[in-house]
Amino acid sequence: MSQGPRSGLAAVSSALLAMSRHLEVRDVLKTIVASARELLDAQYAALGVPDDHGGFAQFVVDGVSDAQWKAIGPLPRQHGILAAMLHEATPERLADVRKDPRFEGWPAAHPDMVDFLGLPIRDGDEVIGALFLANKNCPKPEGSCGFTEEDEELLSILAQHAAIALTNARLYERSRELTIAEERSRLAHELHDAVSQKLFSLRLTAQAAAALVDRDPSRAKDEMQQVATLAAEATDELRAAVVELRPAALDEDGLTATLRTHVQVLDRAHTARVTFAARHVRALPAAQEEAMLRVAQEALHNALRHSGAAHVDVTLDRRGSGAVLRVTDDGSGFEPKAVRRAGRHLGLVSMRDRTSGVGGTLTVESAPGKGTTIEMEVPGG
Repeated sequence: MSQGPRSGLAAVSSALLAMSRHLEVRDVLKTIVASARELLDAQYAALGVPDDHGGFAQFVVDGVSDAQWKAIGPLPRQHGILAAMLHEATPERLADVRKDPRFEGWPAAHPDMVDFLGLPIRDGDEVIGALFLANKNCPKPEGSCGFTEEDEELLSILAQHAAIALTNARLYERSRELTIAEERSRLAHELHDAVSQKLFSLRLTAQAAAALVDRDPSRAKDEMQQVATLAAEATDELRAAVVELRPAALDEDGLTATLRTHVQVLDRAHTARVTFAARHVRALPAAQEEAMLRVAQEALHNALRHSGAAHVDVTLDRRGSGAVLRVTDDGSGFEPKAVRRAGRHLGLVSMRDRTSGVGGTLTVESAPGKGTTIEMEVPGG
């Protein structure tokens, strides 16, 4: 087995344990490529998960800086050697990837790669990804590949375990989605059964009161009092249902992890780049965490659906014993005063109500063509 900075059984065990600790797909992919690059002492590592349209649903790299990755441009397509690994499900070990007849070049900002080792990641007969390394950190005689047969065997073991970790992560995310869908369906039925009955009774009572106004004002007054009672009961039913809608993920994972997952989903679903960063945030009271999550969701919805933004950044920072949420976009922006005068609030009323309800403050900074920043600060518990 090749002697790198961390070779041997302990290093392999450490890599496999690291993979098994993560349940989010993106975290699993990052751990796989980082572990592979370190174990085989390579300069670069990457893992691509194919989509059904000739591209990659996800593509994770290690050894390339954020600035380099941004300069490289769009995700690669399934072509050349990557396509061979995916479609033929065969390993590739090359002394110089640039001399292979399937090589089709790369973007100008792409780092130069020479020796190459790549393997498909398989779940049974299905190829669910391609893992590859480039530029082995070792002396290489002219025309020879730095990656050895032993390296290929080690990467094969890693790829097998990567398939298990990736499949488990996908199943976890799918099970969470199903749980959320089932819970929403249950609450929808409860809302319909409880609240709709109250509203039906309220409507009938109001109709009876209207019919009695002229010929029996006293009875009409009694019926109107009953209308008020039924309306109050319906409000209580709705309030109880809304309390139940507190996301289960908040209780399980906390605000930071729940926001991170939500942002990752939006980043995959929209053409805009959506990012999240959190710094030293402590756990907050349940009501404050839920309010911050709801405000973030509303602000993100506005930015992604209405502003035409290319980038939306979400940050969560500690401030004293409390926290500050900030959602910033580079979209079209608006004039807050003009929006209020026109009666279009873009969810601002709801956000302000949620913020004040937990003792916080909300500020909105925006101007036409200047993007929008929504900042919510809450005190600690």
